[in-house]
Amino acid sequence: MPTSFLCTACGTGYPPAETPPKTCPICRDERQYVPPSGQGWTPFEAMRDGHRALIAYDGEFLGLGMAPSFAIGERALLVRTPAGNILWDLIPLIDRAMVELIDGLGGLAAIAISHPHYYTTMAEWSEAFGGIPVLTHAADKAWIQRPGPHVALWEGERREILPGVTLIRCGGHFAGGTVLHVADAAGGKGALLSGDILQVTPGCDGFGFMRSYPHYIPLGQKAVRRIEAALDGLAFETVTGAFWGRVVPQDGRAVLKKSVERHVRWLGESADI
Repeated sequence: MPTSFLCTACGTGYPPAETPPKTCPICRDERQYVPPSGQGWTPFEAMRDGHRALIAYDGEFLGLGMAPSFAIGERALLVRTPAGNILWDLIPLIDRAMVELIDGLGGLAAIAISHPHYYTTMAEWSEAFGGIPVLTHAADKAWIQRPGPHVALWEGERREILPGVTLIRCGGHFAGGTVLHVADAAGGKGALLSGDILQVTPGCDGFGFMRSYPHYIPLGQKAVRRIEAALDGLAFETVTGAFWGRVVPQDGRAVLKKSVERHVRWLGESADI
């Protein structure tokens, strides 16, 4: 019986088939990697049966993760607003517990994804909530491995999904790399949900800007300055990254400026080291 096979290295889901794909284009790209053991696959059902949901607040937002860790290991965030709820980024696991919890909190108006590494099981997530749209930037269309009516491509530099909840294209890590701005969060000072377009550092006091994290390829000055410019004029106190515990708790705007200047400075100075 056809099933959706998931890449065990990145978690991307593929269209239902009797056998897994021969390769995962997302892992073959230099921004991800193929494990030394080779490309691995698991049926969606086997992944779901072998994992459980982890649900806990991470900073201000409710985080959704899975145990044991699978593929990249990111967690998703539920953004609740009076006008509806948005799920930011995705994890491969979706089960009844998650669906019932989210439905009990008002359901979902849409799903928004920062970049192709977190497309994962977006078709299953959309279907579980009545076919809601999955927003991803059109610049990354070529990376979608599971096309269908659930995919809602958007274009341009900014798009307000709900009042005060806005997608901003920063580029960098991917051409369509996107962050989410929540104006009323952080006590009205604003919050940024950054995925790993702005990678929150382990000390939660800075950001990394990389084309490829596995291969340690930094972004160039032009790309980093573009990210900074894309966020110009936005107020944000906190920044929540892609992984558990990666939250900049205050002075987000100042931390961004410091991180950009540090990155650009070292790009220029590294030739002398």
